[in-house]
Amino acid sequence: MLDILEKAALEAGRAILSIYATAPEITVKADNSPVTEADQRAEDIILRHLGAAFPEIPVVAEEGVAAGIVPDIGGEVFFLVDPLDGTKEFIQQNGDFTVNIALIRQGVPVAGIVYAPAKDVAYTGIDGRAERLEIGPDGTITGRKRIFARLPANPVVAVASRSHHSTEIETYLDEQGITGCRYSGSSLKFCLLAEGDADIYPRFTRTMEWDTAAGDAVLRAAGGVTLGAEGVPLLYGKVADDAEHSFANPHFIAFGRRLTPVPGTGTRKQGN
Repeated sequence: MLDILEKAALEAGRAILSIYATAPEITVKADNSPVTEADQRAEDIILRHLGAAFPEIPVVAEEGVAAGIVPDIGGEVFFLVDPLDGTKEFIQQNGDFTVNIALIRQGVPVAGIVYAPAKDVAYTGIDGRAERLEIGPDGTITGRKRIFARLPANPVVAVASRSHHSTEIETYLDEQGITGCRYSGSSLKFCLLAEGDADIYPRFTRTMEWDTAAGDAVLRAAGGVTLGAEGVPLLYGKVADDAEHSFANPHFIAFGRRLTPVPGTGTRKQGN
């Protein structure tokens, strides 16, 4: 499974980089978010890989959904794909954009890859094992290192969105007494938690499931958790009566490793 996700993400990343140095044409979707040629080309590559290897598993992909292509996910096993998360970062050429592929089983992200092609790094998670991958100039994997979310540091370090920061987050951090905050784009925020470089990621602005699933899969494999509505782990595959609310996330807070019980799981997060 993971080898296919890695191949798909790496090829998509190479396609994105081939457009990155140019001035890509930018269009605006119905939700006012930007989209470029790189988004669609990367998604086409990923769909080709997933379709060839797993023809029986439906794929919910961001650009496909924007075009009205929404597969039946009644079987409760499906892929979530964001071919270029952080399009604003891509347009601004700051490097904080990623390719995201996740496998969802009964609402839970059980496998995923987050690839940041401009940073030559990728993160994977499956079966309780998270890794950081070093990517060479030719787009191949040159090294692997297992990573773990950490117990909260003293002082606690938060990570927040560079493009979607809000006063609600500032208020939350003030209320929690958290003064240290790093800013990052795309799903890399989950990966900072997963590799133990930060402790908490609050998000109180709109996100979609394809924005978070792969990073959430990596974080969970590293020992962290993402809590959504009512403090229970974030679930995926939420289909509503209208397209606007389908696959939309509630506000959430992602954590590194915790010693407190996680509601709704009957488990206790502990250090290794």
